[in-house]
Order: sequence, then C-alpha cells, then structure tokens
Amino acid sequence: MSRRRYVARGVPGGYRIWDAKARRWWGDLYELCPDDLLTELNGDANYERITALLKKYRALKR
Repeated sequence: MSRRRYVARGVPGGYRIWDAKARRWWGDLYELCPDDLLTELNGDANYERITALLKKYRALKR
C-alpha cells in the first residue's frame, strides 16, 4: 500500500488538505472533514467528480 498524497489536517477553524508531494496546502479551509474528496484525490482523481465535490463543500460553508 502506497503513501497517500493528500491528507486532511485539522487547523483552527476546520480542516485543510495537505499535499505531501508538493509540501503545501491544497484547496480551501473546510469546516467538515472532506472524506469523500480525499478518497477521490488519492484514488481515481476524476476531474468531474472532484469539481462536483469542491462545489458541494464550498456550498456547505455558506
């Protein structure tokens, strides 16, 4: 089993996604842990599915 590239880390105010390969934050600050987004990023990385999940989590912030 390989190491995961994207990992959710708790930060003040919610969660951020850490890109272990690029060693920087990826995406926005999320109030809820984006488990299905992380699964997609570390798995198939389907562009349409990632875009839909990003829209879903941005809508939850409002």
